Amino acid sequence: MDPIGVVFTVVAAIALVVVIMYFVGKRLMKKQNESMAVIDANRQFISGALIIDKKKAKIAEANFPKAALEQMPKRMRWMKVPLVKVKVGPQITTLLCDQKVFEAIPVKKIVRLEVSGGYILGFSTQKKGEKKPEFEKKLTWREKMARKASDLQARANAKEAK
Repeated sequence: MDPIGVVFTVVAAIALVVVIMYFVGKRLMKKQNESMAVIDANRQFISGALIIDKKKAKIAEANFPKAALEQMPKRMRWMKVPLVKVKVGPQITTLLCDQKVFEAIPVKKIVRLEVSGGYILGFSTQKKGEKKPEFEKKLTWREKMARKASDLQARANAKEAK
């Protein structure tokens, strides 16, 4: 084969992969938006919940009911997910948690949970003096590049000043 044919084949293969990933990503975003709408519709607040423990473990090790395990996607059963052990009244339960909430939730404290089913969406502390933790916003690609460019510009200006 001549080099032009090889280059054309590689470019065509890459273009095909990009197109397939675009449509698959579009379908996954649609599913995620539908599930978030259901989660928002079933949102409830639980006050006076004591956070006993938090850890990342497999769902199979979390003592979920058998019916709940059967509804989980098969790939998710073997992934490590953020789990929080919570005492609500006299009952101790294990709940799934959002990753951002998992990192910020305090252990051995009484909090007000924002829950949808068995999934913790957010929390706030009971005491008035404590501040609600703010989650850092994920930067877009453009913002990251602008930050890097400004850092490089600042370094160049610092070198010129010396």
